[in-house]
Amino acid sequence: MTKIFGFFLIMLFVMVALVRGYMLDFVFLYPMFMSFMWVIGGLYFYVQWERKTPGPDTTPVIKDQPLVSVLIPCYNEGRNAEETIYAACMQNWENFEVIAINDGSSDDTVDVLDGLLEKYPQLRVINLADNQGKAMALRMGALFARGEFLVCVDGDAMMHPNALAYLIKPMLDNPRVGAVTGNPRIRTRSTFLGKVQVGEFSSIIGLIKRAQRVYGLIFTISGVICSYRRRALHQCGYWDPTMITEDIDISWSLQLKHWQIQYEANALCWILMPETLRGLWRQRVRWAQGGAEVFFKNMKRVWNWSDHRMWVLVLDFVLSTAWAYSYLLCVLLWALGKFYTMSATFNVPTLFPPAFWGLVLATVNLVQFLAAMLIERRYEKDFIRLFYWMIWYPLFFWLISLLTTLEGVPRALFKKHSTREAWGASDRGFR
Repeated sequence: MTKIFGFFLIMLFVMVALVRGYMLDFVFLYPMFMSFMWVIGGLYFYVQWERKTPGPDTTPVIKDQPLVSVLIPCYNEGRNAEETIYAACMQNWENFEVIAINDGSSDDTVDVLDGLLEKYPQLRVINLADNQGKAMALRMGALFARGEFLVCVDGDAMMHPNALAYLIKPMLDNPRVGAVTGNPRIRTRSTFLGKVQVGEFSSIIGLIKRAQRVYGLIFTISGVICSYRRRALHQCGYWDPTMITEDIDISWSLQLKHWQIQYEANALCWILMPETLRGLWRQRVRWAQGGAEVFFKNMKRVWNWSDHRMWVLVLDFVLSTAWAYSYLLCVLLWALGKFYTMSATFNVPTLFPPAFWGLVLATVNLVQFLAAMLIERRYEKDFIRLFYWMIWYPLFFWLISLLTTLEGVPRALFKKHSTREAWGASDRGFR
């Protein structure tokens, strides 16, 4: 019933916009408005906090360093585990352990991990007999971890030597910080898709994270590189193995318990991303479905006044989903208009913005790129060389967001909540 009500809320917004004649304006102006909000928030974050930090290559000074447990869930990571473990063990931190969880891999992951035990004294390995999913692997790792602070890294990611220190420092400075999300950087960039994703993480996702931190709440932690306070995780019940995106779910759970989530741009982590259309599509549908699942799961609770700060995240999800379905409805009405005479209310003359608004949208995108270049130059040394590929990304980003939302939301709507999410095949990109 909660899922139906949530979906009805979105469709109600779409129908009101249609009847009132605002739908086409909403379809054209919503991306521009969001770009504007990302730029303002991102620049404020940079000026107020980020530019005052020494940068990722400088180790922050922390006198009393508590024990930190680095959790690395692995499924079929035989090719990547060694470099991931090496990067995790080379952290500029005095007191830490690394726990690799082999979640029933069908390749040689278990042999690779066992072979690394003698090489790295900080390493401990947990072998699970069956593939039970990333959330369950993290839960098992947390059960064996000895540290009060947990850092979670994907089995194909490489942490910067100072990443752990930057992930822990905000939680030491502020007892209300329950989690810190890091700054993933793309290292697979040999194809067009790889290069445009560099632009995505720099000019869109990076700005979104910074802006959301300024506006108070973060929609999702970057599951590939993040840290948690164990007490906060325990209060939330840890990761939910029935959710397809455990990172989005735990982000909402923490903030519903009134824990803060901070974004730390200096906590760098180099990651692999899909470089085929099929792999990218599967990943983004999963993200879209995961966001919808979390929205439907928390629909009843977020209306409490004590959780009114979450209304920003609810509004963000409702508007972005409504935008996708509004565009779909506009396409259908435009196509019908080619065969039938439509009334003024339902007439959609074009699927492209008028010349003036098209120029404004292009200008906003250019400003967004310039803002990203200003902020990201300390993390991407050859950032200017990627500018050509970045200019194509807004069209690509909004198109794939539109299509994956149209598929992901119905999947979440009709999914049985008791279904446990196991690992699936993934596209690691061409290196």
